Amino acid sequence: MERPLTQDIRPDRSPLDIDEYERAGGYGALRKMLGEMPPDRVQEEVKASNLRGRGGAGFPTGVKWSFVPMGVDAPRPKYIISNSDEMEPGAFKDRLLMEGNPHQLIEGLIIGAYAVQADHAYVFLRWAYHRSARSVEKAVAQAYARGYLGRNILGSGYSLEMRIHISAGRYICGEETALLNALEGKRGIPRSKPPFPQLSGLWGKPAIVNNAETLANLPHIIAKGAEWYRGLSRSPDGGTKIYGVSGRVKNPGLWELPMGVTMREILEERAGGMAEGYRLRGIIPGGASTDFLLPEHLDVKMDYDSVQKAGSRLGTGTMIILDDRTCPVGMVHNLMRFFARESCGWCTPCREGLPWLTEILAALETGRGREGDLDILEDHTRLLGPGHTFCALAPGAVEPLQSALRHFRSDFERHIREKKCPWR
Repeated sequence: MERPLTQDIRPDRSPLDIDEYERAGGYGALRKMLGEMPPDRVQEEVKASNLRGRGGAGFPTGVKWSFVPMGVDAPRPKYIISNSDEMEPGAFKDRLLMEGNPHQLIEGLIIGAYAVQADHAYVFLRWAYHRSARSVEKAVAQAYARGYLGRNILGSGYSLEMRIHISAGRYICGEETALLNALEGKRGIPRSKPPFPQLSGLWGKPAIVNNAETLANLPHIIAKGAEWYRGLSRSPDGGTKIYGVSGRVKNPGLWELPMGVTMREILEERAGGMAEGYRLRGIIPGGASTDFLLPEHLDVKMDYDSVQKAGSRLGTGTMIILDDRTCPVGMVHNLMRFFARESCGWCTPCREGLPWLTEILAALETGRGREGDLDILEDHTRLLGPGHTFCALAPGAVEPLQSALRHFRSDFERHIREKKCPWR
């Protein structure tokens, strides 16, 4: 099984420096692209690869690029940003790529920049990822020294400047327009759309925001072609995916596997199954802002459409496990506290609704739950759902709650009936 994203990442050694990366074939895709492929052909190759965004939304990458104005009359400058903020609880896949093989991300970012003819590129990086920052900063400096960045790259006539931006560490900055505001030095709140960033993004100019894992795929697509990339997958979605598992399993971690592998294979064959003495009750399949699935869903394929049909979202592909000795109310309460704290406060439903939900869940856990609390919780999962808030933070925040109320309702009822948390 091919593992293009992680084949050069080893836990027992430092990340490849630029010489080692080049010896492994690195920057060969960049050379090929600059020598043989105009920007429109790069876009078409990525479209044909069926690469979908790895940040959670799953939007086709090549299609996203196609909205950027091209040609001599296009507004300038243009920008491309690697969203490497990774603030979703349970998600740590981008960190692996940045710390394990930063040149792969840099090469992918240059390829994406060339495809939309961007003049400037940014790596927007979570403040707490100190090791990632050092790794990427070193790689960027080496790329400049080798002529892969700066003026007239490899004599091609194409120029690109790249900088690293350390974020303030707010979850909302993972939303692309909030990210753009943060880059501009403004409060990190989402913007209304339209206009979309591809037309009016950073400082009012065209901008593309792609997830770090998405960009890391690009050198391999350009080097080996769209047909090869599609062949790596077990689903219509192209390529491989970095999947993760956290919770009470024997071997928590990350693995690069074909897109469309089942949850059962990830959990049982890669994570080693549940830890001794624990039984599986539920799975949050795509990071903290996705709905719970159940053991009966273990044979669902981990691709965008299959997980959606099962009642959740693939999201980041990093699963969080609920075991039979963990209180589902407490687990949801912990997640809700995070989302309430990370609300930007711009719209009333999110600013006021999430803290209220947190208070009700806290009351349930401490024996102060009342009849009617579950109805209030259910009502708010609808009131904070899609279409009722300014952005997708609150709708995502209530996904684990709404599914927990559906799948584990008896646990919520026990908290009210027994006036305590049964797991304490």
